[in-house]
Amino acid sequence: MSLNDSKLHAASLGPGDTEWLHLLMGDWQIIADTAHADIVLWLPDEKNLPDSEHLSAMRAPAFPRHFTSAGQVRPSTVHTVFYRDMVDQEMGEKLLEVVQQVWRHQKTEYLDDTETSDELILRTGVLPLVRHGRTIAVLTIHTELFGLRRPPRIETVYKTVAEDLIQMVKRGAWPEFSASVGTSRGNPRVSDGLLTLDSEGIVNFASPNVSSIYKRLGFSGELEGKQLVEITRNLMSQDETADETLPLVLSGRMPWRGEIKVRNTSVTFRAIPLRQETSLGEERYGAILLCRDVSELRRRELELMTKDATIREIHHRVKNNLQTVSALLRLQSRRMKTGEAKQGLEQAMRRVATIAMVHEALSQGLTQNVDFDELIQRQFHLAAELASPGQHIRTELNGTFGELPSQFATPLALVINEIVANAVEHGLDGETGTVTLTALQSLTAQNERQLTVTICDDGCGMVKYPIEEAGTSAYRENKGREGLGMQIVRTLVASELNGSIRWEPRQPRGTAVTIRAHLTTN
Repeated sequence: MSLNDSKLHAASLGPGDTEWLHLLMGDWQIIADTAHADIVLWLPDEKNLPDSEHLSAMRAPAFPRHFTSAGQVRPSTVHTVFYRDMVDQEMGEKLLEVVQQVWRHQKTEYLDDTETSDELILRTGVLPLVRHGRTIAVLTIHTELFGLRRPPRIETVYKTVAEDLIQMVKRGAWPEFSASVGTSRGNPRVSDGLLTLDSEGIVNFASPNVSSIYKRLGFSGELEGKQLVEITRNLMSQDETADETLPLVLSGRMPWRGEIKVRNTSVTFRAIPLRQETSLGEERYGAILLCRDVSELRRRELELMTKDATIREIHHRVKNNLQTVSALLRLQSRRMKTGEAKQGLEQAMRRVATIAMVHEALSQGLTQNVDFDELIQRQFHLAAELASPGQHIRTELNGTFGELPSQFATPLALVINEIVANAVEHGLDGETGTVTLTALQSLTAQNERQLTVTICDDGCGMVKYPIEEAGTSAYRENKGREGLGMQIVRTLVASELNGSIRWEPRQPRGTAVTIRAHLTTN
């Protein structure tokens, strides 16, 4: 979960403290999983600090009177001890007393906690988070108290790992700002597989899942006591390449991530160097290595990439076929003897070319959305030119359309093409003039996306009074007063764009056509 910015502001953290707390909350699942514990982050509420302490909060450890829980993480390796959300919960009096001591002395304390949970007696560790000598926050680590028993080795190792991480967190040495943040899916977790290494990269412990992963890679021996870099290198054939930083990851020297692929098995690794404070500074004494088999995940990603490439290729071929149809219509129009037949074929050619441009845009992207601004900039001017060759027409484009789903892009491009052609052919009627296209996106009262497109000309005017049509009214019978283009426009606006169209006279002269399209997909 993420931190609430208002809580961070109230705590008056110093430079870098906020970023470090975000890093901690991005990685504290590892501590929860290895400690088998629930973890809660508590921040001081400075509204409750005495004035003198409020003024010196940035210079020396303050003594807060009140804390607010700002974050919580539950373990994925065992059941949680908190079945209610702990964020914004008040701290019990007994726990508050211990937390205040920890804040002042900056030493970890433990207590048997009967207040925090209504159902369980908890063993709670209170850990101060110290950066640059200042206590900036407190972690409470909660585990359920059990009777005396001998824990298995894996549980003992996990608890040791958790304690190592806790000690680094306490002094602000982990998480590290230099650690790479992986954006690819499949980052390893404790439950996927955990190894512990010494300072030389020799395996001290490997969880059962790690042994299973390496068996799938082709290694059937014991991992413990062997150097992980050599084992992994011997499993890879010469034609299988790995990142040059992989040895640094597998030896635990750097807090990086890596991935290998051996035959059909892909494994990701994440190294967490373990450091202790010495007279020489932070000295590495070992590492934790998390690993995960991501073979199935990578296979699915490859399938998706293949499907995306196939879809783009289909759009490309459709575009080519439509351009061929357009060229055939152009050739046929040149052979027509009558002007009406020639004009009809040219209009069909223009409509086919418009659809082809949408498929061309779809063939160049990874999504089924079209950058309509880029497409309409070419189409708008071209539609005006083709509607009346040799006539001087100015075009103006205002506003932005943004990215539109392909199911809206094709009908909208056709509608704009027909209205622009109509404005040039009938509105300007051979005269020099300007056609203006304006786009505006907004939200309706139902929080649905709405696109308003207005096409204006300064010609002789086509209507004497406003006409608006939507839904079934757009399917009125044609009584011979309009051409095929306007029938196409009314039908597409009503059926494909889920909207309305309005014609109205424009002052001082000309016509304005306004289209309102609802861009909500079912």
